[in-house]
Amino acid sequence: MSVYTLAKKIVQEGIDQGQQAGYGEQEMARALMAEVLNVYRRERSLVDIAHELNFLADNLDEDIDYAFMRP
Repeated sequence: MSVYTLAKKIVQEGIDQGQQAGYGEQEMARALMAEVLNVYRRERSLVDIAHELNFLADNLDEDIDYAFMRP
């Protein structure tokens, strides 16, 4: 199992548990993101984290190639 498949499974399980506890999917997503950022802070600089988040935000549209890709 790839790390991405494992992460997807864990996130879905968290969302399911959150819904059983009365939390919405978006609430859980925000809480999970906050925890991911806490993990990043253990070993990465704030600037590095900001660069990664900006890259991800700039490339949210899955139908468009990443900015660094060539046709």
